[in-house]
Amino acid sequence: MYLDATVTCVFCNIAHGLERAAKVYEDETCITIMDIAPVNRGHMLVIPKRHYSTIFEMPFEESSHIFGVACLMAKAVASALSADGVNILQNNGKAAWQHVFHVHIHVIPRWLGDKLDVHWPALRSNFAELEAVAEHIRRKLGTIRPL
Repeated sequence: MYLDATVTCVFCNIAHGLERAAKVYEDETCITIMDIAPVNRGHMLVIPKRHYSTIFEMPFEESSHIFGVACLMAKAVASALSADGVNILQNNGKAAWQHVFHVHIHVIPRWLGDKLDVHWPALRSNFAELEAVAEHIRRKLGTIRPL
């Protein structure tokens, strides 16, 4: 699956040693590298070796594995850099701020007062609306099977 993407996908090229990256971790499923445009010192990316544009395409076992690795990286970077906290972010699609269309998880160490701000306006919702949306999602969940 990933071979076709290596011509145009920078993350495929990095995952398969065709481009240079500061590697933190690697196993048979994924690689963790330092982000070349970090928003904070220690900002890393966990990248599956196989090419998937979004998480919607990934098999359950692979997505579970890379999120587990992201948790491991969060613990390691927080300890190594004495961070006060860590953001773990994963974006899917242009509307969700995805810029590189190869699945990746951002692991970003945070410090109190670091001035990094992820802002979204919170919507007000009543409980009836929340229950209606939850019911709609539950119905759809019954039709979705892990890949």
